[in-house]
Amino acid sequence: MRFGYFYDRNKEYVIKKSNTPKSWSNYLGSMEYGAIITNNAGGYSFYKSAAQGRFTRLRFNNIPMDQPGRYLYVHDKESKKYWSASWQPVGKSLKKYKSECRHGTAYTKISSEYSSIKTETLYFVPLGKTFECWHLKISNTGKKKRKLSIFTYVEYANNWNLSQDMNNLQYSQYILKMDVKDNIIDHGTNVYMPSMPEHFEDDGQGRHTFLAIAGAKVKGFDTDREIFLGPYRTYADPIVVEEGKCKNSIAVGDNGCGVLQVDVDLKKGETKELIVLMGIGSADVEGKNAVKKLGKPAQVKKEFRKLKNYWHSKLEGITAKTPDKEFDSMLNMWNPYNSMMTYTWSRAASLVYSGERDGLGYRDTVQDMLGVLHLIPGEVKERLELMITGQVSTGGAMPVVKPFAHNPGKEKTPDEKEYRSDDCMWLFNTIPAYVKETGDLSFYEKVLPYSDKEEDTVLGHLRRAIQFNLDHSGSHGFPCGLSADWNDCLVLGYKGETTFVAFQLRYALKTYIEICELMSKPDEVIWAKDHLKVLDENLEKHAWDGEWYLRAYREDGLKFGSKENDEASIFLEPQPWAVISEHTTKEQSVKLLDVVNDRLLTDYGLMINDPPVEKTDPKVIKSRLFNKGMKENASIFNHTQGWVIIAETILGRGNRAYDYYRRFMPSAYNTKAELREIEPYVYSQFTHSKYSPRYGASRLPWLTGTASWAYYAATQYILGVQPDYNGLRIDPCIPSDWKEIKITRRFRNKYFYITIKNPNGIQKGVKKITINNKKVVGNLIPLDMMKEKNKVLVVMR
Repeated sequence: MRFGYFYDRNKEYVIKKSNTPKSWSNYLGSMEYGAIITNNAGGYSFYKSAAQGRFTRLRFNNIPMDQPGRYLYVHDKESKKYWSASWQPVGKSLKKYKSECRHGTAYTKISSEYSSIKTETLYFVPLGKTFECWHLKISNTGKKKRKLSIFTYVEYANNWNLSQDMNNLQYSQYILKMDVKDNIIDHGTNVYMPSMPEHFEDDGQGRHTFLAIAGAKVKGFDTDREIFLGPYRTYADPIVVEEGKCKNSIAVGDNGCGVLQVDVDLKKGETKELIVLMGIGSADVEGKNAVKKLGKPAQVKKEFRKLKNYWHSKLEGITAKTPDKEFDSMLNMWNPYNSMMTYTWSRAASLVYSGERDGLGYRDTVQDMLGVLHLIPGEVKERLELMITGQVSTGGAMPVVKPFAHNPGKEKTPDEKEYRSDDCMWLFNTIPAYVKETGDLSFYEKVLPYSDKEEDTVLGHLRRAIQFNLDHSGSHGFPCGLSADWNDCLVLGYKGETTFVAFQLRYALKTYIEICELMSKPDEVIWAKDHLKVLDENLEKHAWDGEWYLRAYREDGLKFGSKENDEASIFLEPQPWAVISEHTTKEQSVKLLDVVNDRLLTDYGLMINDPPVEKTDPKVIKSRLFNKGMKENASIFNHTQGWVIIAETILGRGNRAYDYYRRFMPSAYNTKAELREIEPYVYSQFTHSKYSPRYGASRLPWLTGTASWAYYAATQYILGVQPDYNGLRIDPCIPSDWKEIKITRRFRNKYFYITIKNPNGIQKGVKKITINNKKVVGNLIPLDMMKEKNKVLVVMR
């Protein structure tokens, strides 16, 4: 079943059926002021942190999933009928109520038509502002004059700290103080305490937000939730909306809401516009200023154009036209946009993540940058430096870095038991990718502090990351798993060993050698090569299980991910990294990935392990916490799919790589949305595998490393457009039936218009490249051949 379609020209996904299997969401705003909105206007708003700056409420794991939200109720004064400008929360019969939602680049537009009244509400956060805008157009499509009342509704948090607001009710129910100043609602918490914006994490300080409406005279207000809704009522039938008149309530303690009533008379065919503004600050200062800046339709339209232009220009870092339109829909809009939102909010703000992961998880964030490097290289540099300063002087990392509270050089050293073996290994993917994208070789020599003490060059930070895993190695010469090794359900401790991180370490050493050769540091090259040689010997001696690589050793030597195991006898993670790290020969790689195909492939992607775990030692493999076929217990863990695709393209197997890609590509399920259930325009953490009764359903959309790795695999390994230190390499690995691809790539402030021709239907191999009608030697376009605009022709063999 299809609930909507991709409108590629406008970079939108259009939802035509409101009753989607799950709430399908979008993001508004920036890292300063963020918001989540669903196709039925559900969601919440927050300032800087979804856990410590959330000022409107959402009830997680609720029915419906996305309530409350940003609602506009319509009351007909004559008929006494009422409905909402979005299908929910009133939920009129869809036989009579028509609705459409357009999710775009940091905006959402929800349209409705009911009882000959048409509404269109545009939600967005203006660039650089800490308030949001709801621009409502309301039209009379009937044959007679209509007299309507419009009511806004948001439900306020009593404290910006999520835990205080939702759990510590004996405190938070008595700190709210609502007010209305010049028809602007002032939402205050702890108002008799001083404001301390420089101490963001102090949740006891005085804080204010505002809610204003422009375009019509305010006729009434309500700020007390219980008075607005009425006893034993819901958002579907508020007593005030039913009666058509606000009660002008002022909440002091208990629960607050933001309701402003305006009356609108519409002649036949007439349209009127209203503007709702909600944001950070007091009603009498920031609220009034917001109305001055954005209180007229012309001002709103101007700001909205700026927002669209801003986002569309970002997403033009790379675009492509291929024989697969569903691939194009993802690559040209939704995958980079998904990557941007994941980069912005890490794992802290969604309809699933409810503040339990506040800040930037180290391993997640470093990987997330891979998907946005070419879009926002300047911002990525700042974020990358932030994360490098989250590395501890031991070479390990802080598990979480909080941008709003980070103090490099003065942070507490993590407890030894908090370290994860993979954290700083991801720097070897992202730092070189940044330097190759920008050409900023001096970045390797930039001096940055460690989180706790001391400082070093970026190259020094990389060396210390390697040394950390060398120092924390076990009896087989592999890094110890510590508290986790990317797979949080493997707890190997300080004596158990991980082959996955061993392959990461191999990749790190290989990369470190390349950098040191580039920077003429022969002693460092020798040091790294010596360790690489020993590691390779250990990998072949202790990690190979006959057909695939082991996953881990328990401290007593018991193997995991071995043919000797009845459960989880093969794990996915180490197999592609054996290829990516260049440990295996091509012949070994082919055999290895064929086993992966035979053992782990399902209709919807590759499982993380097989068979599922039911009895294996739970002190080491905690995946039996989960049902079979879910999460880390033999699900299709989508984060890993990109790794296998990269490995297959290294082998030149474009048909298989693309087959894998489509199996977990969201847009491929747009016509089967009832199966996948979540948004068909964004990636998810995992999909239920064949061992689950929910086989094919996906979960945890938006904020996932899947987005960046899928995009990285698609752009750099399938399309094969790879930035390098000295130029731009083009080495596609595509399905054999793709005869032509057109790509636009922005690289170091230059534009490349690339045509790839595949006349003989091969999967990989470049016969010739020309740039501006000049022949290129090999497949690397050197910097000195590049102009501001470049026409590139690539002919495959």
